[in-house]
Amino acid sequence: MFIFTHLEQVIGPLLTTLGSWSYILLFAVIFLETGMVIFPFLPGESLIFLASTMAATHTSLDIQILVPVFFVAAVIGDTVNFEIGRHLIRLPWLQRHLPQDKQVKAQQFFAKYGSKAVMFGRFVPLIRTFVPLSAGGAKMPARSFAIWNLVGVGIWVAVGCSLGYFFGSISFVQTHLSLCFLGIMAAALIPAATITLVKALRQRPMAR
Repeated sequence: MFIFTHLEQVIGPLLTTLGSWSYILLFAVIFLETGMVIFPFLPGESLIFLASTMAATHTSLDIQILVPVFFVAAVIGDTVNFEIGRHLIRLPWLQRHLPQDKQVKAQQFFAKYGSKAVMFGRFVPLIRTFVPLSAGGAKMPARSFAIWNLVGVGIWVAVGCSLGYFFGSISFVQTHLSLCFLGIMAAALIPAATITLVKALRQRPMAR
């Protein structure tokens, strides 16, 4: 818990120590969160926001490098996830390690919004890890998936990096980085919580 409430004291020295390896670590986290379906709990937009904020205040990170790093990591991750859905989804080992409720929600999301779910799903934490999997399992054309995926990832990274870098130049954010990071993490869960709430209300039996 200390790391979340004292980010300024932990992240800064860590970035200085890692140097250029910081980009590889950030790439790995985003790739695992989007590409390896057993890691949906890893941070996504909150990490992008934090890293971009640090780039505005810390010389160890360059926003011009962060943007392509995050973009390529997410695109490759989603593509790997899509291929897992196409070829490996029925493996018993994989099924045992996948949260069934998240699979169901992603499938429903994909069925409702079609191809656009690949783009919209990018903005829904936890569910976004399983949307490419559902698309692959549904045998969505690879070309169509690639187009919507590029659009979704492009907007996701552009918004996250732009907001993080902008807010990183504000003195209040610099002073209260931990508080802002926790707020972003909470806000990132709002879309998933909203979908869950709406679904629960629709399934609730009408009072007689």
